[in-house]
Amino acid sequence: MLAAIEWRRFEAVCEALYAQAGFTTRSQSHGADGGVDIWLQSRHSDMPRIVQCKHWQSKAVGVKEMREFFGVMASHQLKSGTYVTSSTFSAEAAAFAKENGIHAQDGAALLKLIAQRTPEQQAALLAVAYEGEYWRPTCASCGTKMVERNSSKNDGSFWGCANYPKCRGRTIAKSKASAEV
Repeated sequence: MLAAIEWRRFEAVCEALYAQAGFTTRSQSHGADGGVDIWLQSRHSDMPRIVQCKHWQSKAVGVKEMREFFGVMASHQLKSGTYVTSSTFSAEAAAFAKENGIHAQDGAALLKLIAQRTPEQQAALLAVAYEGEYWRPTCASCGTKMVERNSSKNDGSFWGCANYPKCRGRTIAKSKASAEV
């Protein structure tokens, strides 16, 4: 399921999972998010929690990305946060997360958590994952679905924003629909 969906569906599944756990959630669908994909609020705490989601297929989240997230936490004066990826974390990123109050949740851990939900909750999460054109990338800049375009430079295809030339959002390659540029 994680490999079949695009980045926006991945974030929506993560948000729905936290809502099922009792958190009040808030996210935005596109544009600059300031390093926060989901804001969580628990009725048991006055402090919000932030979540960064990376829907990467084969690339591990590295320590650079983890350090950037730690900086976002610091800018919001938060002592903890959650970093979720459909992929994995490098050993350095996992160690940095552990040392700095970041809950690092990789794709395997996310699927394990989903497997612990009731069958009804799992079905609801699948419905979120496969909503609409779940396979077609969403433009991170403007929030519209992208269209397949042919490249005149390398004889390949890529996903480009449907609002081109007004919006120049694109992905690296059609086969890597979840890898945003």
